[in-house]
Amino acid sequence: MVRQKPYRPIAAMAKKIREYRALKNRPRDSQRFALDYETMTRPFTGKRLPVMAWEDVKTENRLFTLLCRLHRFGIGRMVTRKSWLWAYEEPCYWVITKVKVDYTAENMDHGQAWGYRTFRGKTSDQLKEIPKVMYHDWRMVPKHEEENFKRCTPVEEERVQYVPYPPLLRALIFAQRQKEGNLDTEEPMIDLECFAALQKRRSALREERSSQKQIEGTPV
Repeated sequence: MVRQKPYRPIAAMAKKIREYRALKNRPRDSQRFALDYETMTRPFTGKRLPVMAWEDVKTENRLFTLLCRLHRFGIGRMVTRKSWLWAYEEPCYWVITKVKVDYTAENMDHGQAWGYRTFRGKTSDQLKEIPKVMYHDWRMVPKHEEENFKRCTPVEEERVQYVPYPPLLRALIFAQRQKEGNLDTEEPMIDLECFAALQKRRSALREERSSQKQIEGTPV
């Protein structure tokens, strides 16, 4: 028999105290993401922001810089990002449902936020934490423009059925043709639908074998 470790209540309590102190002494978001606007460096880490971000730092806002000015920190409001507006024609935004503010920050402009994301017109039904809240890239969607901002004309996705083989496989296929005396110069293509059906069949066979092993058991 394996000897059980004796429960040591004092050691367990000491471990909990160490974990609590480490949690309590961890740096706040207001310390980690504080920024010196003259040198464009973060005092906590000493790292300097990329030169390409300097213009956005001067003209754009962080997420909580916008939320701290609103009633209930903007719960229920829509926010988007400048980079999304420039990159995509379809609507991309977050609907904020939950906020955890860092009250130690001077203007309460740091914290965490959660919401539902709509990316390129497709809305996720899973509640997620909003990433990159410290980026100077956020914009608030005015209430009277929210309905127009949501409107999206769905674009049909182009379904690609055939793709070319990788260079090495393509060279092997042509070499095999030449070896067999076949002078066909037609470009070999991969049928994605057949490939997907084959992958599905393989996974089904794998599941069937694993379930059969569980039923039969392992021989001793």
